[in-house]
Amino acid sequence: MALATGSQHMNLLAPASGASPAADGAQPVPALTVQSGSTATFVALAAADAATISAGAIIALDADYSGQTGYIGAPVSGAYLRTALTDVNYIRRITFNVALVSQVSSAGLTLAEPLPGGAPAAGAKLQAITGFVDREGGSFYQEWSALFVVEGSQGERIFIHYPRLQTISGAQESAQPLNEKNTDKLTRVLLKGQYLALPVTDPLDGERVVCYRSFLPAKNALV
Repeated sequence: MALATGSQHMNLLAPASGASPAADGAQPVPALTVQSGSTATFVALAAADAATISAGAIIALDADYSGQTGYIGAPVSGAYLRTALTDVNYIRRITFNVALVSQVSSAGLTLAEPLPGGAPAAGAKLQAITGFVDREGGSFYQEWSALFVVEGSQGERIFIHYPRLQTISGAQESAQPLNEKNTDKLTRVLLKGQYLALPVTDPLDGERVVCYRSFLPAKNALV
């Protein structure tokens, strides 16, 4: 019997002073409480809390972990827990709700891009990140979806939609020459990934499907 393993993304939370180092993050600095009035691009904080974050920092913003099991993390599940943990910061360790801080004021943090999860939910907290780590192994597989668009010469389009995808190998980068005459000069970097398409139940008729292919004709095209 073969044992399948996955890769899991984790955020390296900024460590507390004197904390012992660990492969997936030391004991972190306590989380900061997000104030009301926050939006997807501005995180309101108490003045003393805002002063602990610098422009250029990366932050993770999500709820405290309170012992729940199953899929956790927002807006995309970052982990599946079979048993409860005691780490109150665990959701912020695995959340995809991260952003770059562009400006800091006494009122809070202005972000360089909107938070993927939108405006922070009530009770959300914030911690700075020093980096990221991927763990190989374990039993959690991150799932994705994909939409490919092929555009025709007359404006028609074909959509290829995979509702559920799981990675089956690590992503790899490779350099490819732009043409045969510049094999050592002009190149582009290609990112290659391999995915397993998983079935979903179509609510229309209960059929199990892995892919939808749609055709959108060009305007005024003959049928």
